[in-house]
Amino acid sequence: MESNPDHLRYAPTHEWVSEEGADELTVGITDYAQDQLGDVVYVSLPQPDMHFQAGDVCMFIESVKSASDIHMPVNGTILAVNGFLEDSPELVNQDAFGEGWLFKVRPDDDAALDALLDSFGYEAALDE
Repeated sequence: MESNPDHLRYAPTHEWVSEEGADELTVGITDYAQDQLGDVVYVSLPQPDMHFQAGDVCMFIESVKSASDIHMPVNGTILAVNGFLEDSPELVNQDAFGEGWLFKVRPDDDAALDALLDSFGYEAALDE
């Protein structure tokens, strides 16, 4: 399993968040999450311009083993989705921290990342 990159922030529900600028975050699921899911066969992406609160279910991922809800890690509005996942959902398994990203979001406030875990906190939560 790949280690969790230090430059990302993490939700306890296994989503990662990358700051792309003051008004844009990229969201995906962690390597741990994709490993637990197994082979991803379908991704139901949220619609751009939809607004969610942190913790809301905003999409789901189906694998050969199960289906899993994906939660919005911050309060914000969906800016874009990774359309490549519609034809190639396996990208989530192949490159969870890269080409397998899920969506981009504009957070409601600048302090959105403050409530998320750093890589050490996330790894400690996995060990519990």
